Amino acid sequence: MAELPSGTVTFLFTDIEGSTRLLHELAATRYAEALAEHRRVLRKAFAQHGGVEVDTQGDAFFVAFPTASGALAAASDASAALASGPIHVRIGVHTGEPLLTGEGYVGRDVHKAARIAAAGHGGQVVVSDATRLAAGVDLRSLGAHRLKDLAMPEQLWQLGDGTFPPLKSLNQTNLPVQPSPLVGRQRELEQGGRLLREHRLVTLVGAGGSGKTRLALQLASEAVEAFPQGVWWVPLQGLRDPELVESTIANVLGAKAELIDHLAGKRMLLLLDNFEHLIGAANVVAAILAGTEHVHVLVTSREPLRIAGESVDAVEPLPNDDAVALFLVRAAQVEPFAAVEEICRRLDGLPLAIELAAARTALLAPDQLLARLDRGAHVPARQLSA
Repeated sequence: MAELPSGTVTFLFTDIEGSTRLLHELAATRYAEALAEHRRVLRKAFAQHGGVEVDTQGDAFFVAFPTASGALAAASDASAALASGPIHVRIGVHTGEPLLTGEGYVGRDVHKAARIAAAGHGGQVVVSDATRLAAGVDLRSLGAHRLKDLAMPEQLWQLGDGTFPPLKSLNQTNLPVQPSPLVGRQRELEQGGRLLREHRLVTLVGAGGSGKTRLALQLASEAVEAFPQGVWWVPLQGLRDPELVESTIANVLGAKAELIDHLAGKRMLLLLDNFEHLIGAANVVAAILAGTEHVHVLVTSREPLRIAGESVDAVEPLPNDDAVALFLVRAAQVEPFAAVEEICRRLDGLPLAIELAAARTALLAPDQLLARLDRGAHVPARQLSA
């Protein structure tokens, strides 16, 4: 294997659009032949322009280039060579300065490049602003887009003049930007995603501080592609009157007509956040489900809504390994490590309490925080803000 480039590196990710559908259409033998030809074409284009293959998983490639211009040239050649065949590859290109270790590249630029590729369509090459500037080329603007797990919108560009559907980004949503990726919760994400696909009403139920909202926001962001008319967050924490729930939802959606009329015919996900003090408005949710065919509702609450069709998913505290990982991500200082583990155990794995504790490390070392927990009653928020 050639030596991986270091310093300023341009990453290129590829993925086949509709690979499962193609397998059924072509049958196993023809699909295997097309897949082999696709790999040959891509590897030839990468090699001709200085690309080094970092990883290959299934039908996807991860390649590093020492120059942005080389990556764009490889993407252009590969797309042109595959244009007449049955396989259509989406390509994402991004330039950054990742850390190169013995295990490969580390850093958010790798993550960003993968997200850019995932937003595109078969035959499309989506390019970050960093790559456009590094290559010094004129590209077609696709506008600013929010991508899953990335805090800030990204200005994206398209290589070539092809016409494609809108990017599969988070733009059809008002979901709040998260400052950092979700820590842990992989099992909950898989289960919650399955429930959202199988049920039109899913309620995440858990104690205060258990991380229901953060989990729900992640689930909603990962479901964007399934809801062409958008994924919409309706925060209800500040609302006190159940009678205002319907109008609050309508205001978030910008509905000019009656809410049910506005929703009719739309494939949309509503995230109703902090519903526990508005259970009297459960009939509004029931009416939405009864009056529409394709609207799904995700609810966070300390108790179920108890209406027909509801699937309840319990949100438990974090296991200790994930709790410690969350603390380390949020903390200003992490020594001594044994104290961090004990703090997370004392706080019962509750994400909110752990984040409050981690924030205090800007002023107190973990062993000092632990001593403070030892002195008081077990009420995390009160202890940590004292």
